[in-house]
Amino acid sequence: MTTRCDAPDRLSRAVLRHCGARCAALCAVTTAGTAAGLLLPAALGRTLDLLLARAPAARWVACCAGLVLLLAVLDGCASVLTGTVDARSTAWLRHRITGHVLALGPRAGARFGTGDLMARLIGSAAQAGTAPGALAALLAALAGPVGGVVALGLIDPWLAAVFLAGAPVLGLLLRAFARDTSACVEDYQRMQGRIAAALAEAIGGFRTIRAAGAEDRETARILAPLPGLSRAGHRMWRVQGRAAAQAGTVAPLLNLGVVAVAGLLLARHRLSVGEVLAASRYAVLATGVGVLVGQLAALARARAATGRLDEVLAEPVPGYGTRRLPPGPGRLELRGVTARRGGRTVLDGVDLRVPGGSTLAVVGRSGTGKSLLAELAGRLADPDTGEVLLDGVPLRTLAHADLRRAVSYAFERPALLGRTIEDTIAFGLTAPSPARIRSAARTARADAFVRRLPDGYATPCADAPRSGGESQRLGLARAFAHGGRLLILDDALSSLDTVTEHQITEALLAPGAGPTRLLIAHRTVTAARADAVAWLDGGRVRAVGPHTELWRDAEYRAVFGA
Repeated sequence: MTTRCDAPDRLSRAVLRHCGARCAALCAVTTAGTAAGLLLPAALGRTLDLLLARAPAARWVACCAGLVLLLAVLDGCASVLTGTVDARSTAWLRHRITGHVLALGPRAGARFGTGDLMARLIGSAAQAGTAPGALAALLAALAGPVGGVVALGLIDPWLAAVFLAGAPVLGLLLRAFARDTSACVEDYQRMQGRIAAALAEAIGGFRTIRAAGAEDRETARILAPLPGLSRAGHRMWRVQGRAAAQAGTVAPLLNLGVVAVAGLLLARHRLSVGEVLAASRYAVLATGVGVLVGQLAALARARAATGRLDEVLAEPVPGYGTRRLPPGPGRLELRGVTARRGGRTVLDGVDLRVPGGSTLAVVGRSGTGKSLLAELAGRLADPDTGEVLLDGVPLRTLAHADLRRAVSYAFERPALLGRTIEDTIAFGLTAPSPARIRSAARTARADAFVRRLPDGYATPCADAPRSGGESQRLGLARAFAHGGRLLILDDALSSLDTVTEHQITEALLAPGAGPTRLLIAHRTVTAARADAVAWLDGGRVRAVGPHTELWRDAEYRAVFGA
């Protein structure tokens, strides 16, 4: 069985595999640097002995100088490789998380919140991306103490024995530090995510906040987790400071013990002065606690961040089949569809059939599941039970490309993606022709105001001021340009003036062959022009029929405030 602790390890291994060659090079460089650092005390000791004996020492002096130069070169190479590995790892993680979030669709925002997702994508991915470099540095940091102990044993076994007598205490301190740091870092990053989520909500609703004069209250709400963040941060630094202080107390005692024994051996003529110098340097390397504490802290932060990313990746994405759509008019069917959100049943056993090429308006009071039904109809979401079919083929079994080609959407608040206005309308199309783009814009009554822009269709979206109605027209133009056999409009006419809405509706519902149209409607004029109306009430289809027939029911009229 997979445990929670295993998941970050799996993702960390995947990152290591992605940067395998560079990680191997980084490990080689850091290991070579550690080896050079271990050779330097022996070379210095030998040089000192030769100088004290007035023997020729030029070769050993050159050797020491060469080792110092090599250490500087290897340190520079390690810095460059660490930066490269961190950048590549972070980019790979962000690419994977972004793809997964887009595949999850609306569920990602509902599960984590937009702000928290952004914090994970930006901050956590950058922190998790340092894991390969931190691991390589930790291995090098561990090689130093191990090599130092071995070198002490080679000089004299008693020196290694003295050090090893106190080493278990040092190991226990480092183990406790690694455990406590991981818990503190997880709390700190979780608090950062809560602040980011609240901030994203406030930015999205800034007009409401300003209109209500609630800036101070919202500021307090956003910063409410700040004391918790401060406590987690202080606890993290206390843990690191305590570990450094405790290990820093033990390390000098071990160094002192090694030097004292080396002094006794020198007095008995078992060691030379140069060997005592080397032993003192190896004792320092063997107790390289400061480096180990820093690397363990970096690895703990990276592992905690990896755990936050893995929480996102653990959310299952919808799978797609391999079936192709047969030729057909776009007949849409919902069979026993039930969908729950936040523990509440929003749609309950919905059965609905929309003949190919016809127009069905879906009406109902707020909260009856109209927008959710629109999501299910084009498989932006999946029902908990039941099935949605297009021309007799269950949407779950369709190939992704076939499904997306067959269904087009327009929303109440369209996200206008693309560098220019033309890119925005062509978004999602493989090779759109300018004629197709302009025809769709004319149908959506967007062509006139686009041509008035400084560069027309080539105007950058950021330089094109738009009203809510103009944004909706661009969203409609994108849906019309997309084509397909099923067109779903989720309240996509709500910001249009009456004349423009009438013109677009007339073009949309003109006689002749066309896609099947599913309209989420709030206005009587839209419902009246549809071939049929599906009346949602309490998550169920209460009635289906022409608007004129349903209008006789007072409760139906109440849906429109009549």
